[in-house]
Amino acid sequence: MKDYDPPMHTTEHVLNRTMVNMFHCGRAFSAHLEKKKSKCDYHFSRDLTIDEISQITTTVNNMLALHLPVNELFLTMDEAAGMVDVSKIPEHAKQERIRIVEVGDYDVCACIGEHVKNTSEVKGMFEIISTSYENNVLRIRFRIKE
Repeated sequence: MKDYDPPMHTTEHVLNRTMVNMFHCGRAFSAHLEKKKSKCDYHFSRDLTIDEISQITTTVNNMLALHLPVNELFLTMDEAAGMVDVSKIPEHAKQERIRIVEVGDYDVCACIGEHVKNTSEVKGMFEIISTSYENNVLRIRFRIKE
């Protein structure tokens, strides 16, 4: 398993689903997650507006406040392919069962990192620290402010 801070990693899943839902972009193609602050990079065509940042922040915090269960499933590659994008799974892992992480009914994806068992364990409020845009990459820097 990847050694990510479980509350931050679960929050990243909620942020990713929020970005996909709002902008129909893919999940972050690159992420650096730490307990104090994190960042996600998205293929995008521009920077976010102040209103969009506010809407993302509100949505992520509202979803975390729902105390959603966070579950893991172990599926065959064929079963997983019917639920999530399996294109990033390395060839050597495709013969094994795939770990799928669900955050309530809000998000589902293949994942190897650690998570909380319920979003109620994320203590504090999600906050976007800053965003930047360069070469078709939108970077969102965020934290959980206690």
